Amino acid sequence: MIVVMLTLFALVMVGYVAGKFGYLGGDFDRQLSRLVINITCPALILSSAMTGELPDSRYIIPLLLISTVTYILLAGAAFLLPKYITRNKEDQGPIGFALMFGNVGFMGYPVVASIFGHQAVFYAAVLNVVNTFAVFTIGTILMTGSNTNKERFQKKVLYSTPMLAAYLTMVIVALRIDNIPAAISQPLTMLGNVTVPAALLIIGSSMSNLSLRKMLGNGPVYVTTILRLAILPVGVHFLMGLLGFPTFVVNINTLVIAMPVATYGTILCLKYNKDTTMITEVTFITTLASMITIPLLVMLMG
Repeated sequence: MIVVMLTLFALVMVGYVAGKFGYLGGDFDRQLSRLVINITCPALILSSAMTGELPDSRYIIPLLLISTVTYILLAGAAFLLPKYITRNKEDQGPIGFALMFGNVGFMGYPVVASIFGHQAVFYAAVLNVVNTFAVFTIGTILMTGSNTNKERFQKKVLYSTPMLAAYLTMVIVALRIDNIPAAISQPLTMLGNVTVPAALLIIGSSMSNLSLRKMLGNGPVYVTTILRLAILPVGVHFLMGLLGFPTFVVNINTLVIAMPVATYGTILCLKYNKDTTMITEVTFITTLASMITIPLLVMLMG
């Protein structure tokens, strides 16, 4: 576990150094991000059902159920807790977003694949269906402070390439289609393998743009970090166990929601002309701290 996280952290640091020296950054990062989100990540999801042994289709419904219950609980925390963390109303929305949404696409898939094996990417993708819907509905409300915004949800999000890949993979698993030709599965697997290093390099490169002051954070940032990476995942983990969900489903769900803050937070702030300071700081601190908290959570689950 420690070796896995050190490996992921090393790639983040390579991205950080590459960003500082100008090898990464700017338009290159934006284009590489688009490549990861729209091409390599969907390939990773699809290839998770093409590794020789299909994931267990019995987990699909429990995964969707546990994810729905989880995000209802996290939504409650996102609307309730920020007012106790900071008195600055402008920061309460970003803090609520940070408490609710983890970086599933860029960090969740690589970490799940590294810890539970390539097949587990499928289970994380099923969980991410509910996450994606919530980001562009509840997440937008948190960032804008209004539930009347006409742009709060765009249906095309449900038909993005990662979501389409998740739907198709669920069909493959549900129908037990295990005779996919190597001419299809092998290129998808090779392309999907690009996702982990590329995503981690982009995260490191984005960190290289932060000032020292932003990298150090402040009180509300540290409280949010502790809640996001430790208290909320552990609380949800034990609660889901008490509700009777299968242990494997609970563990995958816990790991996915224990990711650092989703990069969509910064994107939504920019879209709606909100101050990005708080969301940028908490994204950086949670990403750094997750290198310690994720191994501890895996030990707890073990």
